[in-house]
Amino acid sequence: MDWEDPQDALLRAAAREMTGWTRRVFIGEVTVRLCDGNARRSERRFGWGRETAEKGMKERELGVLYAADGAKRGRPRTEDKDPRFAAHLRGIVEPKTQADPELKSTRQYTNMTAAEVRQALIEQKGYSEELLPSERTFRTILNRMNYRLKRIQKAKPLKKTAETNAIFENIQAVRAEARSDPKTLEISIDTKAKVDLGEYSRGGKKPE
Repeated sequence: MDWEDPQDALLRAAAREMTGWTRRVFIGEVTVRLCDGNARRSERRFGWGRETAEKGMKERELGVLYAADGAKRGRPRTEDKDPRFAAHLRGIVEPKTQADPELKSTRQYTNMTAAEVRQALIEQKGYSEELLPSERTFRTILNRMNYRLKRIQKAKPLKKTAETNAIFENIQAVRAEARSDPKTLEISIDTKAKVDLGEYSRGGKKPE
C-alpha cells in the first residue's frame, strides 16, 4: 500500500464535506498554498479536477464580492421586483387572515384561495389578467410572504342533540308528577349550560 500524507488526506476529507462556491474556493486556496498555484499539480496530488482548481483560484481572488454577486443572479421574485404589487396583495389578504391560534409561529392563515386572491387583484386593483402570474405561482408567492392558504372553519351554531327530546319529555313527566303531589314544592331555576359541539376556528382557543 502506498504511503499517504496525513495532511493531504485531511484536506481531501475536508473538501468532500463542502459544496458549491465554498468547496471551489477551498480547493483554490490549497492549490495556491501547497501547489504554487498549479492546477495540474493539484490534480495529481489531491485528485481534484484542474478546472475546479482553476475556477476556485479565480473565485478566491474575487472573494466575498463574487459570493455576493452570485446571490443577485437569477430571476427576481415578483413581490420583490414590484413592491406596489406586494402591498396590494397584502391589502387584499390581510382582512381575511388570522394568526396561529396557539401563537407558536408568525405565520398567517387566510381563508382565501390563490384563485380568489388573483381575481381580487383584477377586480379591485385593476390588474390585467394576462400580466398576472398563474394561480400556482400565486400560491408560492403567498407562502413566501408568510401566508398559508387554508379554509378557516367558522364556529358552527349549536344544534339540537339527539337526546334533547328525551330530556324534555323526562322533565315534563317529573313536573306533572310534582304538580299532582300537594306535598311537593316546585322551584323553577333558569340555568344556561355550555355545550361544545362542532369544529371551531382557532380550535376553540382565543389568543390573549
